[in-house]
Amino acid sequence: MQGHGLGAVRGERILFSGLNFTLGAGELVALRGVNGAGKTTLLRQLAGLSQPQAGRVDRAGRHHWISHNNGLKAHETPRRHLMHWARVWGSSAGIDEVLTMLRLKRPADVPCSLLSAGQKRRTALGRLLLEVRPVWLLDEPFNALDAEGQAWLGTLMTDHCARGGAIVAALHAAAPITPVREFTL
Repeated sequence: MQGHGLGAVRGERILFSGLNFTLGAGELVALRGVNGAGKTTLLRQLAGLSQPQAGRVDRAGRHHWISHNNGLKAHETPRRHLMHWARVWGSSAGIDEVLTMLRLKRPADVPCSLLSAGQKRRTALGRLLLEVRPVWLLDEPFNALDAEGQAWLGTLMTDHCARGGAIVAALHAAAPITPVREFTL
């Protein structure tokens, strides 16, 4: 994935401009900045969910996008959420196995509206386990996770990069990962 001269404006404020980068296999890139700096905007551009106001993004292959708001419906359960995406993507992943890895076996059939913030985050992150995709675009992936959940996600991200995958992650605080480089917006 490459970004060429990317720019974004919110209202009359320039969030970023002239941003160039290349994301290669095995790389983990951290996006840092204060709230409202444009991290989510840049990730949405990389994911193809919004068009850059300047520049262009070259994408190769498929990617996973996990936003900071998780993308869960209040009435669906973790099991139903993951089953839905497995069907959409034609995944053969074992849902019960994924729920066990996520430590969601017990609340697997509880509506998402009743889950803790950490359980909701784990459910959303479970989509990463359903289908192998080379690029992960993660918006504040460690938010709401307890120490065990953060360690698990850090290992998952490190393993993904070790297998040749690439990640761009918006981060606010210290995380159990080592980025190859950081962009501060």
